[in-house]
Amino acid sequence: MSEELKALRARIDGIDDAILQLLSERAGIAQQVGRAKNGEKIYRPEREAQIVRRLREANPGPLSGDTIERLIREIMSACRAVEETTHVVYLGPAGTFSQQAVLKHFGHEVDAQAETDIDACFQAVETGRAEFAVVPVENSTEGAIGRTLDLIVASSLKICGEVMLPIHQMLMRKHSGLAGIQRVYGHAQSLAQCQQWLSRHLPNAERISVVSNSEGARRAAAEPDAATLGSETAAGLYGLVVVEARVEDEATNTTRFLVLGQTDAAPSGRDKTSLVMGAQNQPGAVVKLLQPLADAGISMSKLESRPSRSSNWEYLFFVVCEGHREDAKLAAALAEIKARAAFLKILGSYPAATS
Repeated sequence: MSEELKALRARIDGIDDAILQLLSERAGIAQQVGRAKNGEKIYRPEREAQIVRRLREANPGPLSGDTIERLIREIMSACRAVEETTHVVYLGPAGTFSQQAVLKHFGHEVDAQAETDIDACFQAVETGRAEFAVVPVENSTEGAIGRTLDLIVASSLKICGEVMLPIHQMLMRKHSGLAGIQRVYGHAQSLAQCQQWLSRHLPNAERISVVSNSEGARRAAAEPDAATLGSETAAGLYGLVVVEARVEDEATNTTRFLVLGQTDAAPSGRDKTSLVMGAQNQPGAVVKLLQPLADAGISMSKLESRPSRSSNWEYLFFVVCEGHREDAKLAAALAEIKARAAFLKILGSYPAATS
């Protein structure tokens, strides 16, 4: 071993020792913060978002911003766990993209429990069995998740965070190769996201929709002539081989998840606000509802309509706009919308996802 290599390794050892010391110091301060809060909530989404943004902006490289965010979120997760356990539910079973969204946002040092459906996720937080729920709300390829939108209208829960998760679909089976695949399992959304790839490479294979990609993985593990779509995590859980990686038709395919809790987040400096409103049944009513946002120069990133379910051919309009509900401009615009709307509900203000 050269003297130069020995010196470099010695420097790395010294840096590792310093990192360990600083991590221990950070965890100790986190404990002090927990005691100083005197029962206040430990998880503060706006504070964690501010830390992530500051470090991403200060990052000198060569590590990417996404890598820095992943590392700091794991550190915050571990330090939060020193104070108390955070209980989170997600749309299960284990191995789904919803579980990946939980880990991306909260880190691995949480009590994350899978629920059978989106309804159960809402109920777990509403009844106090969990503090937060992570549920899908829209996919960039396939659009909105209707059940999430319907439930959030009636629920008392607030949106306190969002997670943007790139969706990379893997084709997996018991052994390698595409030969002999007669059936492909997958959640309906996954099958839709990969239909062009499947038509090109497995045109004769039957496509079977299942309740989750994890269920597809369970079946594929027992059927040598079957394959399934899903995450790399699911492949590991069910002992499957990834035959083809990233078979989604759109390379930028992304699912947006909501983090739901009993309260929304305080201002973080770069926020979004979600709301739902009903228009009066008169010409130009929707335009009049949105006009206060335009007049205030507030950008919308989302406008989605859903049947109101209270009357045929009446609709609710879901809006995601920039800013926090406590911001002066947005607060004034929301007050004007409320005066014009047949129905208005603020679903929550929360830090905008960084990636």
